[in-house]
Formats: sequence, C-alpha cells, structure tokens
Amino acid sequence: MDFDFNDDERDVISTAQRFAASKVRTRARAIDENNEFPTDLAQEMGRLGLFGLHMPEEYGGTGLGYKAYVLAIEQVCAASMTVGAIIAINALTQESILRFGTDEQKRRYLPTLISGESLSTFAFTEGQTGSDPRAITTTAVPDGDTYVISGEKTFASLAPSACVAVIFAKDDSGKTSAFLVDTNSEGFVIEGELETMGIRGEDVCPVRLNDVRIPRSNLLGEQGQGYNVLLTAINVGQIGIAAESVGVATGALAMSLDYARNRMVRDKPMTDLPTIQSLLGEMSARTDAARWLTYRTADLKDKARLTGRDSATAKLFASQVANDVADMAMQIHGSYGYTKDLEIERLYRDAKVTQIYEVVSEVQRLIIGGSLARES
Repeated sequence: MDFDFNDDERDVISTAQRFAASKVRTRARAIDENNEFPTDLAQEMGRLGLFGLHMPEEYGGTGLGYKAYVLAIEQVCAASMTVGAIIAINALTQESILRFGTDEQKRRYLPTLISGESLSTFAFTEGQTGSDPRAITTTAVPDGDTYVISGEKTFASLAPSACVAVIFAKDDSGKTSAFLVDTNSEGFVIEGELETMGIRGEDVCPVRLNDVRIPRSNLLGEQGQGYNVLLTAINVGQIGIAAESVGVATGALAMSLDYARNRMVRDKPMTDLPTIQSLLGEMSARTDAARWLTYRTADLKDKARLTGRDSATAKLFASQVANDVADMAMQIHGSYGYTKDLEIERLYRDAKVTQIYEVVSEVQRLIIGGSLARES
C-alpha cells in the first residue's frame, strides 16, 4: 500500500497546516476557556474546502476522498481538537444524506453543508440509549402527509449553529427510522449548552422535540432503515475520530519536544535525559502507528472496502494512543503541565472524549471480537 501523497493531498495538508498555524493555534486557548463556538473558523474551513474533501463535485465538493478528509482533520486537531472535530461532526449528516438521501434532499442540503454556509447536528443519543438503538424512545407518528416527532436527545454537537438535524426515532412500525429536521421548525428546542471537560466550544446541547411536524418527504432512506443510516455515518465518523486522535497525539508530542528542549536541568536541556528520550520515543512510535492505521482505514473507505471492524479498529487504537501520548506528555511537563498556564492540560482533557463519543471503546472491542468470532 502506497501512502505517498499526490499533489492534491499535499495541497490539503499545506492548506490545513497554514489555517491551523495562522488562525487556529492562537485561538485554541480562548475557545477552550470561554467555551465559545468558533463560528468564524467554521466558516473559514468551508471557504477553504475542508468540509467537502470527501464529497462529490456535483454538490460542491472536491471529490478527493476520505484520505484527504483525515489529513485535514489531523492537521487542524493538532492545534485545536474543538475546531478540527467540526469537520468530522458535520460529515455525519453529509454521509447520511449522500448515501441514503433522495436527489431532492441531496440538492437541498449538501451544497450548503459543504460550503460551510450551514452546519448540521446528528442526534441519536438519548439518556438511556448509550449505543443501543433499541432503547430509543423518541417517536415519529404519521399524520397525513407529515410525521410528528416527539422526544429528547442528548449530546447534540453543533446544535445551536446547525440548520438541519438528523433525528432518529421509532416510527409506527416500531422500527427506528432517520429523519431530516430543519432546526427552525416549531417545537425544535435547543437546551443550554453542556459544560464538558474537553472539546469545549463544540456547542454540545440537549435537544427537545415537542411535536415537531415535518413532511413525509423528510424521511431519510427507507422506513425502518435508521440503523443502517446510523452505522454508515458512524463508520465515517469513527475514521474522523481516529484522525482527531492522531492530531491530538501529534500536538502533544510537539508541545513536549518544545518544552523539553527549552527547559534546562543542570545546565542541559531535558532532551538530554534518557528518561525523557524514552518517553519521546514511545510517543512518536505510537503516534506514527495510529497515523498509518488511520490512513489505511481511510484508503479502504476510498476503495469501497471498509467494514465496521476496520473503522472500529482505527478508532479504538488511535483513541488509546491519544490518551497514552497525552498522559506521557503530562509526565514530561510535570507539575507545570497540570496547571492551565501550559496548553498540554487542554490536550489532556480533549483526548479523553475520543474513547467515549461515537461508540465507547468497550463496544469497539466487542465489534472487533464479534467479527473475528464470526470469521472463525
């Protein structure tokens, strides 16, 4: 497998790196401290084409593929996971519409989601669901040529800035279906933003649907096909989270190198200490391993060969690497790293969510193990 980048992919890397260096890195601390969504940076990513790298040209994308998608996320997340994750979160709805939407739905929603003129939220999780779609209590009741949706969703990222939401609800057959809901619909209520430990500024909110009425034409895919929509979107989302994890690990390694080179111990830089060299070597090796696994998984998606086991493996491994590398970086920074004076503290908090959202690591292991058992 050849991971030499072509000219287009190198352009994606340089564009994302310049954006991260000039616009994101200087804002990362303020975004975290103020817990404020970076609207202007999201719009800039749209203008730079970072929302449409994996989307077809006919809807405004560049059609470069999922490897380009992870390359962009990785570069931006090395500066701020909050900003880079916007690409992956928005991709959940994009992927759902691309794979299951009607021609009218694609024409209506994809161009603005790709250009950054609008964003989306993907609302599956409820208080009791975890990763179990059978536990959904939100309902979609047919009423003439409409559906009436009622229920509550938690952890709806980007909700206040979103123009459209993918909502999962049980239809009259008792099966889970997916629906496109305009967020300005009457009865669509966004609750106050949650105070999260990490990825602060991501606008993570609960959402209430109080008898929200939508046209039947807003059904996404076939009736009862919601679980297929969910899995298809989540597989792409997990590749994105793997790239987020690589970005966080890369950022933590860079911060650690800079700190160790400039902190003196007995008139010598910390990088001369064997213990520090050992930590840096381990951090680098693990980050590279996660990076190449993530690239391979994106390459499988580009070749239409991706399985749920592949995306679960990449997300499981890369998220563990992000947490391990951030932890080792904290050891290098010592007591100062534990304060908010140094930014490694932010990366340490951000890393944890990669093991939690879009299916926790424990379930990822079950997915992988179950796949292996079925093969045998």
